[in-house]
Amino acid sequence: MTRMKAWQMGALGFVALVVLGWPASADAAKWANPGLLASPDSVKANIGKSDWVVVDCRNLKDYLKGHIPGAISLGKKCSSALRDATSRMFRDPSKYEKLLGKVGIGNDTHVVFYHGDMSTLTAATVGFWVLEQLGHDKVQVLDGGLDAWRKAGNRLDSKPTMKKAVSFKAKPIASRYAATDEILQIAKGQASGVQLIDSRTGAEYKGKDVRAIRGGHIPNVTIQVSHKDTLAQRKNSKTGKMERIAYFDAAVFEKAFGSLDKSKRTIAYCQTGTRSTMTYLQLRLAGFSNPANWDESWRVWGSQLEYPVAGEQWYNFAGVNKKIKNLEKKIKKLEAAAK
Repeated sequence: MTRMKAWQMGALGFVALVVLGWPASADAAKWANPGLLASPDSVKANIGKSDWVVVDCRNLKDYLKGHIPGAISLGKKCSSALRDATSRMFRDPSKYEKLLGKVGIGNDTHVVFYHGDMSTLTAATVGFWVLEQLGHDKVQVLDGGLDAWRKAGNRLDSKPTMKKAVSFKAKPIASRYAATDEILQIAKGQASGVQLIDSRTGAEYKGKDVRAIRGGHIPNVTIQVSHKDTLAQRKNSKTGKMERIAYFDAAVFEKAFGSLDKSKRTIAYCQTGTRSTMTYLQLRLAGFSNPANWDESWRVWGSQLEYPVAGEQWYNFAGVNKKIKNLEKKIKKLEAAAK
C-alpha cells in the first residue's frame, strides 16, 4: 500500500467517525437495566396496542397543543395528578387504583411516561416511581421525551385520546418508599449500611437557599449531587455553551455516583420528593438492589424543629434575594415612567 493510499484510507476513516459518531469504548458505562427506558421506535411500534398506555406528563394545555399520537393526559402534570392535592405527597393506594383504572391502566398494562423538556422531566419520573411503588412492573420513561420523538421524524397530534376503563389493583412495595423515621435513624447515626443522596442544589444543601423554616441538610448524607448534574449535555447552537438536556446518560451518572455501593440500600431526597424520583429511576437503571425515594423530603424535615440539621441556616437568602430583584424591577419601571 502506498503512503498516499494509506493516508486517504485514514482520512476516510476519520470522516466516517465524525459523521457516524465516535464508537463507544469497551469500558464505557452502560445501564444495568436499560429496559426501564423506552425509545421512540418502541413507542411508535406499540402505542396502538390495547395493553399499552403512553402518558403525556405535561399539563393539559400543552398536551392539547400537540402530543404523541395515541398518548393520554391525566388532566395536569403527572407530578400533580399522582400526588395528593393537599399534601402533595404519595396518596393512599386505593385512590391510585381508582385513578389509574379510570384512564385505562390495569395490572397487565405496559405504561410509558414522557416529558416535554427539562421542566417536566421530573413529572415523568414521579409517574415512574409511583407505579413502581404500587408494584407495577411494566413501566418505562421515554428517554429524551418529546425531543427524542420529534428528532426520530415522528409527528404530533392535537386530538385527545381516551382509553377504556379497566381494573387496577395496587400491590405496594414498601422498600421503595423511605419514611421519615428511617431518615431520622440515618441522621442520628443509628442506621448502618444505608446510603443517603441529597438530590438538591449545592445552595440548598449548604443552607444558602432556604425553602422551609430551616435550611441545610440531613446529618450523615452520603453524597450531594444535583439531579440536573446527572444528565447528558449538548452544545447550545446559539450560545456555544454546553447545557444539560433531558436525556439520561449512564457515563455521567457513573461519574457522579460511582463511589456508591449498589448492593446497599440507597435513598434519594430533595425538597418535595420530586427531583429525587429522577435519582430513583437512575438508581434502578444502574442496577442498585434496594433504591428508595423519600417522599416527604426537606419540606417536612426542615419545618420540624425537633429534627437535627447539618449546616443549619434560618435566613431565607433565596427568598429575600427574589424580593429584592422584584423590587428593583418595579423601581426601574417607575423611573422609566417618570422620564
